Amino acid sequence: MIRFVLADLRKYWLGSAVIVLIVALAVALGVAVTLQERALRLGSARAADRFDLVIGAAGSENQLVLSSVFLQASPLPLMDGQVLTALSADPRVAWAAPIGFGDSFRGYPIVGTTTALVHSLTGGLSDGKVFAREGEAVIGASVTLKLDDQIKPMHGSAEEGGHTHTQLAYHVVGRLKPTGTAWDRAVLVPIQAVWHIHGMGGHHDEVDEGDHHDEHDQVVEIHAEDEHNAVDPDAPVDETWDAAVPGLPAILVKPKTIADAYKLRQQYRAGATLAVFPAEVLTRLYATLGDAKRVLFAVAAGSQTLVAASLLLVTVMHVGQRRRQIGALRAFGAPRRALFSIVWLELFVLVALGLVLGFALGYAAALAISGIVAGGSGVSMPVGFAREDAGFAAALFAFAALISSVPAILAYRQPPASALRG
Repeated sequence: MIRFVLADLRKYWLGSAVIVLIVALAVALGVAVTLQERALRLGSARAADRFDLVIGAAGSENQLVLSSVFLQASPLPLMDGQVLTALSADPRVAWAAPIGFGDSFRGYPIVGTTTALVHSLTGGLSDGKVFAREGEAVIGASVTLKLDDQIKPMHGSAEEGGHTHTQLAYHVVGRLKPTGTAWDRAVLVPIQAVWHIHGMGGHHDEVDEGDHHDEHDQVVEIHAEDEHNAVDPDAPVDETWDAAVPGLPAILVKPKTIADAYKLRQQYRAGATLAVFPAEVLTRLYATLGDAKRVLFAVAAGSQTLVAASLLLVTVMHVGQRRRQIGALRAFGAPRRALFSIVWLELFVLVALGLVLGFALGYAAALAISGIVAGGSGVSMPVGFAREDAGFAAALFAFAALISSVPAILAYRQPPASALRG
């Protein structure tokens, strides 16, 4: 029987290949959606796990987390710098690290922060040391620079008409261990250097863009401010906070206990500040992703249903065209059960091959998408099958066995005499 099936598949190899490919593409869509959605959940959850509490100015919780945890470029409103002073003196806080955005280098975001945050991200460095002077920088594991390389910060981006700061160039002194987060693509520098470059920190006032008459005047005055805001690259890093702390977009906080975390969030969710647990914000985002997943999975299920209906139509027509062959086999003494098994096995083999190929294609597609997302965001997207996927695969194979029985039943019930007369 197996030899007969293999001979038949070789004879009709082109049609068989088309059936396998159609089934594979339909299954691959559903598999890719499932694996990619799971990879996004796991990757973002692992990235957020490193940060317990984020405090910023009152506004959007989603944007605060996306900007501070995932380093997505977006302007955040500034909160009073005295919040940092209060947090640093709070006995419930293990450490509070301010972060400052706005500059970049070759597409890598430059983040002003403290040595406490550098140590907490990975628990240490893979190479070099932590910055100790304003002209030093620590790079993430995925930044394609070497120790002692020079970094000239650009305000904004080249696509947006940004300009390069002329008064300071950072020198790479250390590299972080891989974290699987967006911080792997970041350049970490002392927060004081960021303040001083932009005329903050009690030295100069911020540039008021509303006072500039046109774009040319604005660029000229910004360059003039750069020359005026001289920064000493050899100045030691000072991480004691006083009344001169300027406005901050966000502060990453490490509470000493879980109870302290909830008390701090409650305290800083009132008035002009906003405190969030990144994991809670991600949970709400996951709900939105879940809705999108259901829509995409419904599309995939619909395509698989259409493929199943098409396969039934094709195989029924195929059995009808082979009535003489089936009748001849019956006339030569082939039992009905053998004919049922031949027709069922032939179709089931094709569908099963399509299912296996579909799972492989879906896995490859999810890997490719995750690689693209990770390359742009720095967040590692782990793609892999889970235990519940075995149930999904079993259901597909059971359905394949069911639809394969329809043309087999037609062949089983076909009288040999009428088949030979036709």
